[in-house]
Amino acid sequence: QVQLVESGGGLVQPGGSLRLSCAASIFSFLTMAWYRQAPGKQRELVASITKYGSTNTADSVKGRFTISRDNAKNTVYLQMNSLKPEDTAVYYCNYYTGMLTYWGQGTQVTVSS
Repeated sequence: QVQLVESGGGLVQPGGSLRLSCAASIFSFLTMAWYRQAPGKQRELVASITKYGSTNTADSVKGRFTISRDNAKNTVYLQMNSLKPEDTAVYYCNYYTGMLTYWGQGTQVTVSS
């Protein structure tokens, strides 16, 4: 069983930055990713990173969001810059072993003036 602990969400003004963290109890994944879900919308992939370090970022956040990892801390990060009101959502950490999928509890990000 993998435990995921997310942190870093909050309220930020448009144009601001936040960094989300997802700490895993075991750091032996095939892929880790950040998803988000806005009210009334489906959950969507924001960014992912593989065990080999390859990353993928959704077109809607490309150039603004960056996913990275710290193996020493068993943590994956999502650096979010130039935030827009449409980035407002609950952000979820996803951990995929190749057989099993785990989700974090979600962290709220609100972009508003």
